[in-house]
Amino acid sequence: MSFLGVDASLTGRRWIGPSADTERATELLVQRSDLPQAVCQVLARRGVAAEDAEAFLAPSLRDLLPDPRSLKDMEKAATRFLAAVKARQRIAVFADYDVDGGSSAALLLVWLRSMGRDATLYVPDRIDEGYGPNDEAMAALARDHDLIICVDCGTLSHEPVAAAKGADVVVLDHHLGGETLPDAHAIVNPNRQDEDGACAHLCAAAVVFLMLVEAGRQMREDGATGPDLMSLLDLVGLATVADVAPLIGVNRAFVRQGLRVMARRDRVGLAALADTARMDTAPTAYHLGFLLGPRINAGGRIGQADLGARLLATADPHEAAALAERLDTLNTERREVEASVRAAALAQAEERGFDSALVWAAGPGWHPGVVGIVASRLKEASGRPAIVIGLEDGVGKGSGRSVSGIDLGAPIQRLAAEGLLVKGGGHKMAAGLTVREDQLEPAMARLDALLAKQGAHLKGPSDLDVTGILMPGAATVELTEQIEQAGPFGASAPAPRFVFADMQIRFAKRVGESHLKISFSDGLGSTMDAIAFGAFDGPLGPALEAHGGARFHLAGRLDINTWRGRQTVQLRLEDAARA
Repeated sequence: MSFLGVDASLTGRRWIGPSADTERATELLVQRSDLPQAVCQVLARRGVAAEDAEAFLAPSLRDLLPDPRSLKDMEKAATRFLAAVKARQRIAVFADYDVDGGSSAALLLVWLRSMGRDATLYVPDRIDEGYGPNDEAMAALARDHDLIICVDCGTLSHEPVAAAKGADVVVLDHHLGGETLPDAHAIVNPNRQDEDGACAHLCAAAVVFLMLVEAGRQMREDGATGPDLMSLLDLVGLATVADVAPLIGVNRAFVRQGLRVMARRDRVGLAALADTARMDTAPTAYHLGFLLGPRINAGGRIGQADLGARLLATADPHEAAALAERLDTLNTERREVEASVRAAALAQAEERGFDSALVWAAGPGWHPGVVGIVASRLKEASGRPAIVIGLEDGVGKGSGRSVSGIDLGAPIQRLAAEGLLVKGGGHKMAAGLTVREDQLEPAMARLDALLAKQGAHLKGPSDLDVTGILMPGAATVELTEQIEQAGPFGASAPAPRFVFADMQIRFAKRVGESHLKISFSDGLGSTMDAIAFGAFDGPLGPALEAHGGARFHLAGRLDINTWRGRQTVQLRLEDAARA
């Protein structure tokens, strides 16, 4: 049964409210705790029992951090790392070009700098070299280094690891492993096939952090002390959110603690980037995912691949300011490139239809640096896993993004094993692939069939999940902050969405090209503001702008707006229906 009887909202969606079981769990939480009902609704949806509520709202890294030694090869990796540090051996860090790779590299570079050591940073060019280690780069690094640490890559790199003759290779990764592993000194990866999956939700930066925890343990056993690891959690939190790792278990603690560290603005690179992005409030998971992350990624997408890692690792404020400015400029250029590819991909995908388990598009000359972002847009538009591929010289390079509950990485890896892809890999929510143009149609058909077995064709954008009902007078700053304690929200932990029922719109104004700003009232003296981003890209903006005095149910997420030192609650409006 639809929530408030909304079967077709202004955006064409049916609203789905909490189940009977969730409502019963909410009532139990209300009875057994001093928490407001709205907070209890959020906890009940997350499956938190009344006796666990207090611990859930204050996640402790000490309680949730897994034992690093529970991961295979961890002791071996940390021992080799420390041996290189003690012997002043030459160390190279080979990193992926995204936020997770840059953060992972920065963790090692900052730790080493604290110990009076340095390392060579190598980030491959997305277009010229592609993802992960390659034979030529690894052979060259091996000639000048004793230890090569591959972060956020390397698990499938059999030949490149073999090419690193004369150097030891340690892999710290989280991408899905194959049936066999490269002949490296150590491969630490919670997604190796011989792991139990208990840490499968960790991003690469979290794996690197655990290696540094193990290194610290070994140093203490030898009577030495290492750098302060807690001060590095801003990098782990940033990578966790930007890599769309599920915000469950220790990942919640990583992000919560990381945001606290980031708020101190001790890392000059992140401080400079926050200033460039005009962040004027304490950082949140939203800022990591939508303001900082895309800028750090911009270098790897359309500019110089190592800019993000260098920004995160630098201790020089002047270099940080210059790098942040460069990344901001590249991000603007990236948006322009993305817009043209997105329009073409969306038109192609819509013509093909959104009824299958997979939504995909491919086109000549589409920049490989933006296909992943465009895949995210297709995923959001369709509610299905999406693949976007740029074609050049008979070869397609693409990226995919998945939806909650559907594993994309494993089917991609299976297609590579079956020979339909030149190569492919990733994790549950994101993957990359290379495919010959003449194999494109059969590869996508096969992928569609594999995703259909997981039920991807049953998903869609037609339903909007709603947490509960609120009144404007109850939506206080204090309540919003309490709800945030149940976060952070993101992958596998969607932000709660509340409905303000039977509201009268008092004021509506178009802001910028496509946004809508409104003020609404319950008729009892309480009013509230709302912002709907991109409202005029669809039917929501025009309908509410021309409200004509009609009353509406308004659905969205609570947000704290800070203006001249004063905090107010606003609704980040996502949908509406006539009351």
